[in-house]
Amino acid sequence: MILITDGGSTKCDWILLDDKGEVALKTRTLGLNPAVIPEQELKNRIEDNAALKALFGKVDQVDFYGAGCGTPRPTQLLKEVIESLFMNAKVTVSEDTVAAVYAATQEPGIVCILGTGSNSCYFDGKEIHNPIESLGFILMDEASGNYFGKRLIRDYYYNKMPAVLATEFEHRFNLDADEIKANIYKKPNPNMYLASFAEFIFQPGQTRPENAMEINGYFYALISEGINKFIERRILCFKEAQHVPIHFIGSIAHFSEDIIRDCMKPYHITLGNIIRRPIDGLIDYYRTNVLK
Repeated sequence: MILITDGGSTKCDWILLDDKGEVALKTRTLGLNPAVIPEQELKNRIEDNAALKALFGKVDQVDFYGAGCGTPRPTQLLKEVIESLFMNAKVTVSEDTVAAVYAATQEPGIVCILGTGSNSCYFDGKEIHNPIESLGFILMDEASGNYFGKRLIRDYYYNKMPAVLATEFEHRFNLDADEIKANIYKKPNPNMYLASFAEFIFQPGQTRPENAMEINGYFYALISEGINKFIERRILCFKEAQHVPIHFIGSIAHFSEDIIRDCMKPYHITLGNIIRRPIDGLIDYYRTNVLK
């Protein structure tokens, strides 16, 4: 049996496939980004899932694809954690862009991730090319959940947010300065904390009829700015961008599809697939290419 995992910073989807490629188990844990989560907490989050715990000695192979697995040190850390729990399994840990490619395309293209964090790579039809290492939520992650969360908080504090929207925002979130600073600078998983604010943009019912134009215009400008930065820094860095489709993975991309289309037009680049959850595409990939 093979256990495959699509791991983000916020949540991880786990799928157990039997020898015939049938789904024997679907479950979910909290995010397992080894670049920001301590070793013991990584282990705790897996052990706290009873369904996974029951498989510790039964699984032959664990293939983990996750955020924070783009550099050697955190990748090795997570691999050792998984090996310590799934004692009889061969364990591989790969960057989340690998799963994104498997889910999005088998043809040449640029594959982008817009979730809690953001990333991109070029797939030439055989190999994945990612010349820019991700430096995480403080220095990079344009157009991600944590990017938009930071923007919302800043706009609120700088009085750049429409008044009716600011009132909703302060009713929904604890915006006390000490609370915000504690979560960002002292508590674990600041990227997840910031990304939690981004839900405010995409959840229905946030607009008011008398302010709809102002509020929708604010959100459109906010998202467009982030998408344009992402295009300029994480798509146009590939010389192939003008010649292959650009695929997107993740909830931010799913909810921003129309704005992504608008933003791409001036750059003369072509939108490919937009996939909210790559785990289903991973299942198809394993059935076709691994469990033959």
